[in-house]
Parts: sequence; structure tokens; C-alpha cells
Amino acid sequence: MTWKHPSSPVTKKFKVQSSAAKVMATVFWDAKGVILLDILPQGQCINAARYCSTLDRLKEAIRRKGPGLLRRDVLLQHDNATPHSANLTQQWLQRYGWEILPHPAHSPDLAPSDFHLLRPLKRHLGGMAFETEDELISELRKWFDNLDVDFFRVGINSLLSR
Repeated sequence: MTWKHPSSPVTKKFKVQSSAAKVMATVFWDAKGVILLDILPQGQCINAARYCSTLDRLKEAIRRKGPGLLRRDVLLQHDNATPHSANLTQQWLQRYGWEILPHPAHSPDLAPSDFHLLRPLKRHLGGMAFETEDELISELRKWFDNLDVDFFRVGINSLLSR
């Protein structure tokens, strides 16, 4: 309800257009490129169980990259989101011996994905329109596949200085 003077002009209502569906993607990457791009199915949300199943897929993707890669330590950088800090996730990480780099609360400068990976992706996708979710996912995969290896190396090395 809006309060207005009786002589005020009639308020025009704009036609509301439904926005495009959002796509949630989780990207795991290292100095050599993307290891796993996990797209969350429409209507699902990230919780600890879903995140642990994503970690299972990550573990398999690392195994496929080459024998012996899982023998060395795996370091992950998480933020403090609930699925990352949940007991179920912590148990999964302990079982497989994966280490989490500390991430102080409210420290976006320590998350290389935010500024090094997602900012250029947003720039690339800016102004594009997709008819279907599959078109968007295809464009995401194409963009990641076309990135130079140096792009990922620079992103990981910038983490060292932070």
C-alpha cells in the first residue's frame, strides 16, 4: 500500500518478467586447470551430504588425472559456509586425510576463486542470454576449457603471497 495525495498521478505498474533460473556451480581447480566443475541440479541446495558427494566426485577426478596424485596431501581452501564446516564434511576430510587451509571469517582477499576465477567469468558472461540451462553450462565448460594453463598457475601462486 502506498500513501499518496488524491491529486497525484496514477502509479504505473510494470509488467514483472520472471528472471532466468540460477545455476549453482562448484569449481575445484589447481595450478594446471579445472579439476572438477560440479553443477547443482535445479531445485537442490548445498548441504553437508551433497558437499561430501561432490568431494567423492573430486576424489575420483583427481584419481583419473594420474596414478599417485592422491598419495600426496590434498589442500582445499574453503570459506566458512555451513556445508564446509559441518561435522559430516569434517569427518569425510579426516577419513581421507585432506587438509583445509585456514580461512578467517570475512576475508575475501584470501579466496582466489572470488577475484581470480569468478570475476573474469562474470565479465565473459555479462550481456549474454541463454535459452536453456544446458546452453549456459555448455558456455561455462567452453570458457574453462579455453583458459590458458598460466591463468590457473598465476591464481594459485597469488594465494602464496596472501
